Amino acid sequence: MEAITRDFFLFLSKNNLLNNIAKKRGGSFAAGKIIGGTDFQSSIKFIKQLNESGLLVTVDHLGEFVDSEEVTRERTAECIETIELISREKLDSQVSLKMTSLGLDIDHKLVIENMTKILDTAEKHNVMVTIDMEDEVRCQATLDIFSQFKAKYSCISTVLQAYLYRTEKDLRDLAQYKPFLRLVKGAYKESPEVAFPEKADVDENYKKLIEQSLLNGNYTAIASHDDQIIEYTKMLAKKHNIPNTMFEFQMLYGMRSKTQLELVKQGYKMRVYVPYGLDWYGYFMRRLAERPSNIAFAFKGMVKS
Repeated sequence: MEAITRDFFLFLSKNNLLNNIAKKRGGSFAAGKIIGGTDFQSSIKFIKQLNESGLLVTVDHLGEFVDSEEVTRERTAECIETIELISREKLDSQVSLKMTSLGLDIDHKLVIENMTKILDTAEKHNVMVTIDMEDEVRCQATLDIFSQFKAKYSCISTVLQAYLYRTEKDLRDLAQYKPFLRLVKGAYKESPEVAFPEKADVDENYKKLIEQSLLNGNYTAIASHDDQIIEYTKMLAKKHNIPNTMFEFQMLYGMRSKTQLELVKQGYKMRVYVPYGLDWYGYFMRRLAERPSNIAFAFKGMVKS
């Protein structure tokens, strides 16, 4: 049943008709519930509310697989403006972005040029930029870009996905950089040839990666709504005397809000992933595909006052 549910929501995420309807009519409905807003400016008030509650934030301009050089430059300029606004508004926020939005599928030189402009601004304002991970076919190219920039910039991190067989090796290979890593389960539909098909195996690999990353001394973000993963991380930190300053939990905006605040009360760093933009529909469907329990969390978020 879980596999059927996952495939159903992944199918919906790629429905162009529904996506276009969502762009035209759904932005105001989703704003303040599962996205910050249709642009960054309209998201600032929600970010400030989260910060005032002791929650950290990372923002992401939704949209990927860009096939226009002009659009990649627009996305680059928008990301630079976002970083400058984060600094100006004194928001406790980081930025996440996908390499396909900067031209990964168009030209390597283009994506490097765009990312350099963004990181120059990020270093100036001390705002962390996380390179989000996409599907498996783009994984190596993404890690190569991260490694290239990590040698020069400090305000850069990336994401590893627990459902891929290759990730344990990727984590070992990245150890030389002492990276800031966000560990996630993974949200794309992948072949059993490259990814664990069973949730139990993904969960076990996730735990293995968390332990490996923390014991390597990496600052690690555990991005999960799963209580078992959260409790495992707490236990691991206590067992190995790992201070709370060396890791953080991350959850999606609009999902498990009470749990987020409870973790803050317990003394843990808790970061909320706040997406914004018109392309919210596909993002939302992929989040529902990740775990059936996300459906209940999302429904509560959508109907809250």
